[in-house]
Amino acid sequence: MGKNIITAEKPSVGMEYAKILGVPTMGHNGYFENERWIVTWTIGHLVTMSYPEKYNRELKDWKLETIPFIPDRYQYEVIEETQKQFQIVKKLYNRDD
Repeated sequence: MGKNIITAEKPSVGMEYAKILGVPTMGHNGYFENERWIVTWTIGHLVTMSYPEKYNRELKDWKLETIPFIPDRYQYEVIEETQKQFQIVKKLYNRDD
């Protein structure tokens, strides 16, 4: 049986979930874990939508002729300040258990 993952909005909420579930809150960086549960968190937002100029450099300057800009497929970027926690969460979700 695989483990259950809970992703909280912020570390303090993750701590509360862990306490309620009986998950030790020491020993890991960016998450808590026991034999049944993994509790991790974001730090506000981990990912943001890409700005229009990432799709096309000409969209960097806003012009009435180019708005609204609605891409066929949206692009996203990991926020630099939260990249470390993003990698932790990504690794947890890709574990075999």
